[in-house]
Amino acid sequence: MSATLKSLRALADPTRLRILALLEKDELSVNELQEVTRLGQSRISTHLGLLSETGLLASRREGRRTFYRVNAAADGNAMEFLRLALRGAHELPEQSGDALNLRRVLARRREQAQVYFNQVAGRFDRSYGPGRSWQALGHLLLRMLPPIDVADLGSGEGLIAELLAPRCRKVIAVDNSEKMVEFGARKAKKNGLKNLEFRLGDLQSPPLDAGSVDLAILSQALHHAEDPAAALAAAHKILRPGGQVLILDLLRHRFEQAKELYGDRWLGFPESDLHRWLEAAGFRRIEINVVAREEEAPHLETLLAVGMK
Repeated sequence: MSATLKSLRALADPTRLRILALLEKDELSVNELQEVTRLGQSRISTHLGLLSETGLLASRREGRRTFYRVNAAADGNAMEFLRLALRGAHELPEQSGDALNLRRVLARRREQAQVYFNQVAGRFDRSYGPGRSWQALGHLLLRMLPPIDVADLGSGEGLIAELLAPRCRKVIAVDNSEKMVEFGARKAKKNGLKNLEFRLGDLQSPPLDAGSVDLAILSQALHHAEDPAAALAAAHKILRPGGQVLILDLLRHRFEQAKELYGDRWLGFPESDLHRWLEAAGFRRIEINVVAREEEAPHLETLLAVGMK
């Protein structure tokens, strides 16, 4: 097969166009491409191999990783094909989501502190140590909290609110279930948590004054919201300037039974959607990372999203 036909064949696939568009912006490893596109590693490697064979891509090794980029030294015909391919890539429906995910991946590459944390977290429970547990570490970190006002949105029975209350100035737990609110309020009274208040309300319009809290938490709550974007806009409204939103939720998945088993409205979220909604709500300094992966089926992954008002 001629070089021209090989190039045309390689560029006839929308997924390879997505990859080219990303590698036009920056050099990326297979793992980074996987995180941006949410495609399987073997699938990405196959596409990279086909594109490399045509001379459209160049690569370099750094330790165990190989980084790929658009080949700036490609011959005239290849460059002509590249220009047409990139024009088509920008018309793909995945383009905007890929662009947001790419920004996030490149920002995290620069965050050496995050890399170090991941290394520490990976070592923490690898081997047994007397008295060493995530539970104990959690209590240690709770002691570092400043005296702030917190809204726990979609709180359920208020587990997180209970943990935070002894260290915070005030914690307001909001849930749309009367039974949950009544149960949480009784438990808070029983435990003498006078600064923990439960209120009935929904995520789209929580019963809090604008600019009244320093931290808004949505822990595994957003996938129950009727309108997640509206819920994040409401969280922005109740925060004081400089306040933060913390979101723990599921990465987009295909475990359909979650709707029936747990009443989930949404099967998790792509990082790009969360980033877009947070930006639209007015948040800045947005960070989104996968912080946990279940080892057993359905292998759900947990996202931590942070934004500042």
